[in-house]
Amino acid sequence: MTETSSDDSHAYRRETERVVNEIAQGLRTLDAGVGWFSGLAPSRRQAVLQEVAGYAMQAHVTAADGRAGVARSGVKPTANPSVMICMVPPRYGFAGLPAAEHVKAFRVLVSAFTIADTRRRETCCKGACGHAWHNLPAATEQP
Repeated sequence: MTETSSDDSHAYRRETERVVNEIAQGLRTLDAGVGWFSGLAPSRRQAVLQEVAGYAMQAHVTAADGRAGVARSGVKPTANPSVMICMVPPRYGFAGLPAAEHVKAFRVLVSAFTIADTRRRETCCKGACGHAWHNLPAATEQP
């Protein structure tokens, strides 16, 4: 069995950061992001879910953001990830969900993050943002 080096982990985190922020900024579709996510190994999908949950926490996702995210995610409001993100406060144990729910969890998390992060870009960061991930260059969509 091979271990993932810290360089590999850093590269994976950077890739996740790029993909999620491209979705949030409309530079990549949610479906394209789901395609990327679905191509990952199961253990990597769990790591991505943990990372994206962290982004959602940093963006201060609210239950209202969760409801708006669920509506745009295409996931049923009664699915476990949908219920979790709409709780007060939102629950973030998405990586612990069964593997069969990971794609739904990714869709819900990224969609809720998109709502919260857009709000932050339009308020807190408007005109004075130094966050590199809020200033991605427009590029052609990648798979």
